[in-house]
Amino acid sequence: MTESIIAVDIGTTSTKVVAYDLNANALASANHGYPLAQTTPGMAEQAPADLVAAMQAGVQEVLTQVDATQVIGLSFSGAMHSLVLTDADNQPLTQIMTWADNRPAAIVDQLHEPATVALLRQTGVPIHPMTPFAKLLWLNQTQPGLVARAAHVLDLKSYLFAVLTGQYVMDYSTANATGLFFPGNIAWASALLARAGVEAKQLPTLVETTAHVPLSADGASLLNLPAGLPLVLGATDGPLSNLGLGAIRPGDETLTIGTSAALRTTLHALQLDPSGQTFSYYLTPGYWVNGGPVNNGGNVLNWLQQVFDPSQEADYPALLAEAAEAPANAHHLVFLPYLHGERAPLWDSNAFGSYLGLTAQHTRADLIRAAVEGMLFNLKLVDQKLQLTGNDAPLFAAGGFAQSPFWCQLTADILNRPLKVLDGGQSSARGAAAIGLLGLGRWNSLAQINQEPSDFAHYAPNPEVAAQYEQWWPHWRHMFKVMATEYDTFN
Repeated sequence: MTESIIAVDIGTTSTKVVAYDLNANALASANHGYPLAQTTPGMAEQAPADLVAAMQAGVQEVLTQVDATQVIGLSFSGAMHSLVLTDADNQPLTQIMTWADNRPAAIVDQLHEPATVALLRQTGVPIHPMTPFAKLLWLNQTQPGLVARAAHVLDLKSYLFAVLTGQYVMDYSTANATGLFFPGNIAWASALLARAGVEAKQLPTLVETTAHVPLSADGASLLNLPAGLPLVLGATDGPLSNLGLGAIRPGDETLTIGTSAALRTTLHALQLDPSGQTFSYYLTPGYWVNGGPVNNGGNVLNWLQQVFDPSQEADYPALLAEAAEAPANAHHLVFLPYLHGERAPLWDSNAFGSYLGLTAQHTRADLIRAAVEGMLFNLKLVDQKLQLTGNDAPLFAAGGFAQSPFWCQLTADILNRPLKVLDGGQSSARGAAAIGLLGLGRWNSLAQINQEPSDFAHYAPNPEVAAQYEQWWPHWRHMFKVMATEYDTFN
């Protein structure tokens, strides 16, 4: 019988559960979604009960495909920057505010005095409404006394751990993304806690990403697994995606495109960005990940679908097939993809999307292609900020876009980089499995991860098409720079 470890990857709109063998090869998977509440401007919340239900359903589904008696443990990946307040019994006092919640934007605009900037730069997290630090400031302003009344200040993963184990713990990687933690000291930042109105006793106990705690009797009943089974904390989804893709050498770069997108590079020591334009996050001892997350990825296609036919769900293959009918550069149409504000490279929640150069001759296919190209050109800006190696170094890639050969090839052409795409794989879940195997003593080091799994697909830039995009790139970048000076005037 095959022993397995179950990885639970808790995302913004769904939770993926994947069983892996002890070599981190996938055996079974399940994916259960939940709504993202966005009923007021800037709001992006999840219901805590939805996350519990999705995790439970996913684990139960996977257990129909693997032998439950051979499961050695669970390991977790979680979306960054979430916040939920609970009472002494772990009953939620708020919904889960996700990374996409932009309501603290006005408060963040007030955080740019030199002393505050210098303090926040030590957290490794860019100054942005996404951070739990900013969310706590906003809650203190809009719901006075709520933060002080909370028994626990948690993220989505530490909330689920409390449900499953009865213990309040948070791994260093998740803490690193809060804006309340100094990675150089591996400790909470007392000055920032005070400013956010949080006491240390309200926060979870900090532990290593490879640490594990036992499944409680209540958790065992919920998951139909034995009490005492070890649950490995794991890390945040971005650094775990690097690990899951096998990008563990210094300078290895990864790309993920799903609802949002991100570029990340692996380092073997902490390197804070003095400009504050990229993040620096902990993975395990000797492994750090720097990167730039962007708000606008596959959700750009969702927006186009809503514009063209709001009665239908977004049909990515159909939209991309239509985009393929238009030529490169979409007849000289520029799209700036900032429909949801932007994190990297702008870090401006006031940014907005725009078509530039639009004429009556442009077609629907041009609009779609320019939108996808604009999203990729924005990633090119981030890539140039992060890049530690030459243009010929491959990008390890994963995410929903991997299902489209056209999108993958277009990415290789615009970034002018070869891609190694984990086709259909869940890179963050695979990374969580690797951390779990290390934490449970089944691996001696992360170097045991296979860097060339059989389900990698390879894409090389088409020289002719890449040359066209290199010619168009200065024009797109110029319009980016022009518009970047205008966003605040519309606020």
